[in-house]
Amino acid sequence: MKEEKLLAILRLQKSKAVGDILAKKLIVNVGDVVQIFKEKPTTLSKINGIGNYALKHLFDEKNVKSAEQELKYLQDHKIDYSYFLDDDYPTNLQHCIDSPILLFKDGNIDFSNNKIISIVGTRNMSSYGRDFCNKLIEDLAIHNPIIVSGFAYGVDICAHKASIKNKLQTIAVLAHGLEEIYPKVHKKYINQVNENGGFLTEFWHEETPLRENFLKRNRIVAGISTATIIIESAEKGGSLVTADIANSYDRDVFAVPGRTTDIYSKGCNNLIKNNRAQLLTSANDIVKMLNWDIQEKPKSIQKQLFVELNENEQKIYDLLHEKGPQLLDVISLECNIPIYQLSSILLQMEMKGVSKPLPGKLFELV
Repeated sequence: MKEEKLLAILRLQKSKAVGDILAKKLIVNVGDVVQIFKEKPTTLSKINGIGNYALKHLFDEKNVKSAEQELKYLQDHKIDYSYFLDDDYPTNLQHCIDSPILLFKDGNIDFSNNKIISIVGTRNMSSYGRDFCNKLIEDLAIHNPIIVSGFAYGVDICAHKASIKNKLQTIAVLAHGLEEIYPKVHKKYINQVNENGGFLTEFWHEETPLRENFLKRNRIVAGISTATIIIESAEKGGSLVTADIANSYDRDVFAVPGRTTDIYSKGCNNLIKNNRAQLLTSANDIVKMLNWDIQEKPKSIQKQLFVELNENEQKIYDLLHEKGPQLLDVISLECNIPIYQLSSILLQMEMKGVSKPLPGKLFELV
């Protein structure tokens, strides 16, 4: 990636009044992240959702200096990163409207495997929860999934360690920058995680583990996977927030039941009782629900479409054929078609039987 583009992305990411959704809207409407900072504020103000407060922070000169310092750190330390429109950005996360526009990586992360599950839960893990977590990952190992968690005490670190023991890739999503490690006692696991996967974060290198960062981190944990598993949780807790986010993304959520008298089973029991999670009693439940027991069928030769596509429709078709389901905003940006035109084009393609809409403003080929 060119230095000018990365600097613009960092500058946009540093604008605290501009969240990820608004940032993507700016990129889609302007057409290029570098061009955003070359536009006049009066022009940007016409974009829906951009207020004076956001514009003020967007052009704050302090952000330029901060972005330049972070860019130097990335270059000096050879930090790997993924932009949300790049091919190496996690596919599941790319489908989440509020996913980070930029992720920083360390280790040997490989997202070519689409069997990705997140395992989270209480920091006050019981022996019941620990035994279940270890057995679950051991039994799933034959399917070679990627195990994602948050590197915290309790369920998180148990999931990472069990993954390493079973030679599975594991990804630790951090609530701080790569220069920090929280909790510090888990520093001894850094090399093992890096050798068997790695670390992922949206936070700049010196960012500390603030309370609000953990809530932001949870959306990555939920969005990056096809399913989220809650091992143990009290009646309130961060893992329940992760479950709620996963549900909002239309992802599968599983919860391990426990005795009604156990404090750290109440959260899981409530999820199941309120139909916010599926009952999980063994690895077989995940294998069946996620269709891991069905062998992949050989890809069939694509049938010739007996419909005529105009230039814009062909652009959209080629994009969806190459990259699979895409967000409306991403299609607009990749195909250089304004949103107000794109909606009617997609409707025409749907009527022709070429594409179809999915939940969350996603579209795919039929």
